[in-house]
Amino acid sequence: MASSRAILALCLLAAVLCPALSRPRPFPSLPVDGPRLLANGLSYDFHANSCPDLVDIVWPIVESAVLGEIAIAAGLLRIFFHDCFPQGCDASVLLTGPNSELDLPPNLTLQTRALQLIEDIRVKVHAACGATVSCADILTLATRDAVFVAGQSEVFYFYEMPLGRFDSLAPANSSDVFALPRPDADANTLIDSFKSRNLDPIDLVALSGAHTVGKARCTSFNDRFSEDSDFARRLAANCSSDANRLQDLDVTTPIVFDNRYFGNLIEGKGVFTSDKVLATDGRTQWAVKGLAENKWWFYSQFRDSLVKLSQFQPNGNVGEIRRNSCFATNGQSLEEGFAASA
Repeated sequence: MASSRAILALCLLAAVLCPALSRPRPFPSLPVDGPRLLANGLSYDFHANSCPDLVDIVWPIVESAVLGEIAIAAGLLRIFFHDCFPQGCDASVLLTGPNSELDLPPNLTLQTRALQLIEDIRVKVHAACGATVSCADILTLATRDAVFVAGQSEVFYFYEMPLGRFDSLAPANSSDVFALPRPDADANTLIDSFKSRNLDPIDLVALSGAHTVGKARCTSFNDRFSEDSDFARRLAANCSSDANRLQDLDVTTPIVFDNRYFGNLIEGKGVFTSDKVLATDGRTQWAVKGLAENKWWFYSQFRDSLVKLSQFQPNGNVGEIRRNSCFATNGQSLEEGFAASA
């Protein structure tokens, strides 16, 4: 681990001394600190032999997409979370057809452009390596790379993600999808929900930091409109003419993945109730304050919490590698709505 920190220090020094230098791809991946105990079947070099160019294929596609539209980063982050939280990171959220998670209320506003990007990457990866990489692994890598680009290439974002997931054979149960945290959730509900997924309060706070590049429709936070605060009244006024208006969840730096979101929470400018309560509940307040004061702690904690979430496997690591489309199992016919290519 000491060597990893030394490499990181040199990379950071180079970035400071030569900020104008451009590079076609990010710095080499750095291992996550701490014990490298991984969930069943996962490893950091899982595709080293079967698809050695995997990172080099995924990276430029994601970089181009996010540089063209920062909202893609928020879209990928939300898809990743909505995939992993119900039954683990198995690309079940991508499936169309009967009982699709995409048809359930929590997922109706998942970004179609980000969903299609995952399939576009699969096509490129399978063309180069064959059907050796799952859609679940592609979503994991794409999400990591999107965060890196959205953070304006601060090297600390770029880290290894454990790989080797299988794609699910069926959508998650609707009850598990409805267990996704709601934007009007209180602190007890949030903490209990994350705890059931082996995530601690610090993970809850750090992962909520993904809202630094997110947007939400007014209908998702209209429970705030009756509150007696200047910020709530401003939210209500902004939404008064259009209930579907999109509101930045980070009201200060909405197009950069940074820690300013936490400063907003301290200032009473959290858009969702689920944002606001993080800054007022004693079990999370300390983390909000710390991450607001130290961006490097946020970057490293977000990394660790994302890696932790990516290993949630309540049903084990079982399934298949989808060969024809990320939107259909291998035995399923393709549905209309998203393009798919073999």
